[in-house]
Amino acid sequence: MDTTTFDAYLLQHRERLFEDYKDFLRQPSVAATGQGIVEMAALVARRFATLGASVQIIPTEGNAPPVVWAEIGEGDKTLLIYNHYDVQPAEPFNLWLSPPFEPTVRDGILFARGASDDKGELVTRIHAVEAWLATQGKLPFKIKWLVEGEEEIGSPHLHKWVEQHQDWLKADGCLWEFGGFDENGRFTLTMGVKGICYVQLRVKSVDHDLHSSLAPLAPNAAWRLIWALSTLKDAQENILIDGYKDYVREPSEAQMELLRRLPSEEDAIKQSWKIDSFLQGRTGLDALKQLYFTPTATLCGLTSGWQGLGTKTVLPAEATAKVDFRLVPDLTPDIVADLLRKHLDKHGFTDVEIVSYNGYRAEFCDVEAGIVKAAARAAHRIYNQEPVLVPNSPGSGPMWSLSSFIGGVPVVCAGISHADNRVHSPNENVPLQNYYDGMRYIGVLIEEFAAT
Repeated sequence: MDTTTFDAYLLQHRERLFEDYKDFLRQPSVAATGQGIVEMAALVARRFATLGASVQIIPTEGNAPPVVWAEIGEGDKTLLIYNHYDVQPAEPFNLWLSPPFEPTVRDGILFARGASDDKGELVTRIHAVEAWLATQGKLPFKIKWLVEGEEEIGSPHLHKWVEQHQDWLKADGCLWEFGGFDENGRFTLTMGVKGICYVQLRVKSVDHDLHSSLAPLAPNAAWRLIWALSTLKDAQENILIDGYKDYVREPSEAQMELLRRLPSEEDAIKQSWKIDSFLQGRTGLDALKQLYFTPTATLCGLTSGWQGLGTKTVLPAEATAKVDFRLVPDLTPDIVADLLRKHLDKHGFTDVEIVSYNGYRAEFCDVEAGIVKAAARAAHRIYNQEPVLVPNSPGSGPMWSLSSFIGGVPVVCAGISHADNRVHSPNENVPLQNYYDGMRYIGVLIEEFAAT
């Protein structure tokens, strides 16, 4: 690879490429509401077409957000790239320092919804491929690009799409949609994700909200739900769902060794979160094992009764709670839903309705895979540092569908994010230097992967 001409191209076309990035960010594409989804899929497809790729916009079941599929290059080796074009809702708008869909640069940092997750990662890779084709010639292998539009709501239709197109997805490695730098600015490579089971619990106690003076006689939905929730977890953070721990696979010795090598970020994280200690005083290897290899049960939100300004003496007729369970192998979403139903019934809460939303299985990939080694060598060349190898992310995504399910395609997560990127929150951002260096990184990664 001639890095001089590659870098010169990026510098010469910097303003145009950055405007392209901002065009992606100006287009809303909120999966939760459907806002701008069709338009965003078309924009992504048009951009792939400018590379000379073969592009298809493929509908998913039930007129859900389509998959944008692109293929470019040729050769015996194939790299699968997974991205998504949807973003999280931008609310609450009042907490944004600039409008979420009007990309704004302040002190060298770009602010907008999707700046990092995941439009920043997507355009970085598109721009790097453009620069390669313009300065190096043909790609040294085939790239297959899958860009979906429902990741932020749990990819409910992606697995079915994968089942229908398995023969398209054969690859020697997969570059995942996220990645970047840790709290201390070290470049990280991640080889897996936890799974997730997301549910809503709902209680209906009486026909309609009542005057609170009737509390001696009428069942209160809010209290009923709180009592049900209290059976799921105790004050020592132990998950009490019967049978939950029976499906937890312990990390391997190789995975534990990766944890032992991880540099400590405890002080930086505590300072960022403005806390004095982690839960239960966890620290060191114990804290890392809990974060990366232990399942969770998280109460994400509660809704019931009166929550407006002032007072309203009401006895709620209905109460709901959103709960997510982060999963490890072999704890699947279906198993969790079944255990939860049995647990609530056993404890006398047959009246608590469970509405299942979405779920992913956990996926832990091979740290010795060729794509991982290529990504590490590229990090040495661009960032002049030994990358931090993280066995898996405590977050979730549809990695199992694009790895183990299709034959064990090894996956690595490498991107341009940073620790304070505010993804899923107001003021999402990415440093412009990460974007500029990220394009160079992808160029070198192409060369390194071709050499594996």
